[in-house]
Amino acid sequence: MQDALERLKERLGEVTDLNKVTRLISWDQQTMMPPAGIGHRADQSATVQRLAHELFTDPVVGVLLDELRALEESLDPDSDDAALIRVTSRDYEKAVRVPASLRAAMARAAAEGRAVWVKAKEESDFASFLPSLQRIVELKLEYVDCVADGAAERYDVLLDDYEPQTTTAEVRALFDELKPPLVALIAELREREVDTSFLEGDFPPDRQQALAYEVTELFGHRPDSWRIDPTEHPFASGAGRDDVRITTNYHPDSLESLFSTMHEYGHGLYSHQQPQHLERLPIGQSCSLGIHESQSRLWENLVGRSLPFWRLFYPRLQETYPESFADVELDRFHAAIHAVKPGLIRIQADEVTYGMHVMLRFELEQDVVEGRVALSDLPQRWNEKMSEYLGVDVPDDGHGVLQDVHWSQGSIGYFSTYLIGTVASVQIWEAVRRDVPELEEHIGNGEFAPLRDWLGDHIHALGRKFSPQETIRRATGSPLSAQPYLDYLRKTYA
Repeated sequence: MQDALERLKERLGEVTDLNKVTRLISWDQQTMMPPAGIGHRADQSATVQRLAHELFTDPVVGVLLDELRALEESLDPDSDDAALIRVTSRDYEKAVRVPASLRAAMARAAAEGRAVWVKAKEESDFASFLPSLQRIVELKLEYVDCVADGAAERYDVLLDDYEPQTTTAEVRALFDELKPPLVALIAELREREVDTSFLEGDFPPDRQQALAYEVTELFGHRPDSWRIDPTEHPFASGAGRDDVRITTNYHPDSLESLFSTMHEYGHGLYSHQQPQHLERLPIGQSCSLGIHESQSRLWENLVGRSLPFWRLFYPRLQETYPESFADVELDRFHAAIHAVKPGLIRIQADEVTYGMHVMLRFELEQDVVEGRVALSDLPQRWNEKMSEYLGVDVPDDGHGVLQDVHWSQGSIGYFSTYLIGTVASVQIWEAVRRDVPELEEHIGNGEFAPLRDWLGDHIHALGRKFSPQETIRRATGSPLSAQPYLDYLRKTYA
């Protein structure tokens, strides 16, 4: 059986390599590629993803897994090898139902769709994006048909791609618990007057870029292993532990890029600290996008908006932009970055209103998958929900239904992970504070190693060996709960 295990690992290493190549060519498309190169990139994406799919779904993988079932049963379930067989079996059972031609078509549509989306967003022209979206959704529904057997809801298939072993009903229950207190808190805070005028002004992007690099260096990583690039919609990618590529978007009239950089740093650190000995295996990857998001939201909000951090870093911001902040006291600045103002853009939303942006998208995606809304009606439905949930009128589709990149890339089923991760981030943070009582003092002194090490030991080192639910339980001692997050919001915004 050891021979079968080694043959499986060799095959999975090759699949992992191809999947990382896919990430690299996607990163290039979103940062460096000349716009006219989209045709080449669509062909390349389709080919690489088809090859990875064929390599993984080859019947020989099924034979190897069958041979290894007895070995799995004899091993400690927490061991690397038992987890590898368990996780690979689950992935294989789902992937083998999907034709390679469909996987390639989905990759091609995603590569082409993103290019169309960039122009449509810039021109606020949903009609020009609609044919691409129709093709993407058509392929997604074909994919659902391939693997939906046994799923309680069709949307479960798509959610499982991003948050394995999590059902739509479970997420819906979590959001139903969050929605009433969030709505009440938004209503309570929306009229509170907070001076944020100094957060808007003239912020030359070259100085923003210098701050972005300074923050990531301060938070910490191994030398020569990271880079930061501008893009339309920030994300994190890369090809491994020592090839971490994060992106941000520099707005000359705001400092949103600073928080975006902190957010993407959290994603990058997760990849940076994954177990090296498992790097070319499925269990050496991230657990889920919800767990991934818990890391980015932790660094963006619980570190990046904290008073200890800004006691440390605010002098550097004042030095960088004296014309804006020299006369602004720290307390005024700290209050401003916690102002609650319902707005149009999810990635710029404050901590309190952010969840409503995610719920809106989660609900619309289910409507699309279940055929309850025509794609041509999405802008109208979007605008209605923005008015209902946040009391905001959407001026155009560029600030509305077109603002996020995800649907253009075929990432349907993704959005709920943003709020799952946000909720989990607070629960994880409380566990860190329990184990590292001097955490805030460390942050105030610019010592981030204790936090990095805790996250590395309790979350990153687990890779994908366990389900998201089990990963949270092992890291914090409790199942995922909305209560710590709600308590945090009430305390922070009291």
